[in-house]
Amino acid sequence: MRMMNPNPITRLELSKVFSEDEAVINKKVPRELLLQVFSYLDVVSLCRCAQVSHYWHILALDGSNWQRIDLFNFQTDIEGRVVENIGRRCGGFLKQLSLRGCQSVNDAALVTFAEMCNNIEELNLNYCKNITDKTCTALSRHCPRLVRLNLESCNQIGDTSLKALSDGCPNLEWINVSWCENITQNGVDALAHGCPKLRGFVGKGLKALTDPALLSLAQYCKNLQHINLHGCSGVSDRGVVALGESCPHLRYLCLINCVHLSDTSLLVVAQNCIHLETLEVAECSLFTDNGFQALARTCHMLEKIDLEDCCLITDSTLSHLAAGCPRLEKLSLSHCELITDEGIRHLGVSACSTEHLSVLELDNCPLITDISLEHLLSCHNLQRIELYDCQLITRAGIKRLKNHLPNIKVHAYFAPQTPQPPEGRPTQRYCRCCILL
Repeated sequence: MRMMNPNPITRLELSKVFSEDEAVINKKVPRELLLQVFSYLDVVSLCRCAQVSHYWHILALDGSNWQRIDLFNFQTDIEGRVVENIGRRCGGFLKQLSLRGCQSVNDAALVTFAEMCNNIEELNLNYCKNITDKTCTALSRHCPRLVRLNLESCNQIGDTSLKALSDGCPNLEWINVSWCENITQNGVDALAHGCPKLRGFVGKGLKALTDPALLSLAQYCKNLQHINLHGCSGVSDRGVVALGESCPHLRYLCLINCVHLSDTSLLVVAQNCIHLETLEVAECSLFTDNGFQALARTCHMLEKIDLEDCCLITDSTLSHLAAGCPRLEKLSLSHCELITDEGIRHLGVSACSTEHLSVLELDNCPLITDISLEHLLSCHNLQRIELYDCQLITRAGIKRLKNHLPNIKVHAYFAPQTPQPPEGRPTQRYCRCCILL
């Protein structure tokens, strides 16, 4: 005989569990505590809670729960009216908003947003390609507490935006204007004058940026810690020297593809920026051992170094880095064709190798052999090594390395061997296509 539940719960009773008037949680838990619980939820969870009951709808959509909003995962669905509604609902509560990738958002929505959310501190507009200088003008007028602003790939943004921000956002500490090709030294000069608290400047791909812009940053923003000038091919030693001399707190410096720089820049950075942790100078083909030796002697906090395509450096640079940079975690030497097994030996016996070194990139280093892999057997923290087009590295050498370091990821490529011609037939010197031509 089937046992009957002595206390059957009806559908009606279940429906009352979360109803506004009957729910125990709504009676027993104070409103302030429920708001505190909701404050830990993400956007999706808050929206789900808002559908439980009228009371939870009010609590979930309370502005105090919407201080930090990231809409990247909904970028294709976000239109201007959504941003306007967020501004109206959150008001002064909102501190951080990310609209990264929301290409449908325009100036009108962000002007309304700026008027409503005067306390915004961090705003990410990366790849919002429909916005113009009008957005930054509105931010300047209404958002004096703005601290971080990301305008990367907003290609309609120009000098007018930076001039507006310099007038109305004196607390700005970090800005990203990468690939905003309308920005020139005039805009950066205005920004530096009006935002002396600036700690981070990211300007990747600003072809019009020249030394006077860097001179202004050096003169008025002496607390800079993060500078990214990737692809700013118009800058020279004059601008970088000024930054090195005036910004002693620098921790991150990216000069990738700044092709006119020489060891003069590295020598000044080495002398003044002893707290440097990350240096990225790929494709700076004029740098030599002298500059990197100076860095190794003073910048003992270096953790990540990208020297790809610094084609003049030799094993001497590696011996100095091994001795002077005990915290080194990531090192890229791809396309440094003068590096040999002797240079890798210095890394293998250094303090950084046994404790910190986790990534080593050696793509297109033609003089590297299996002996280098043997020198790296003591690098117990090594997680990844790049060996593409290292033609003297063999499968056997990689196998020995993986036997000692079973968790390492080895990225290498071995071209298939040319098949031997059948017996009795001469070796063909040219392929069929060449013969036809």
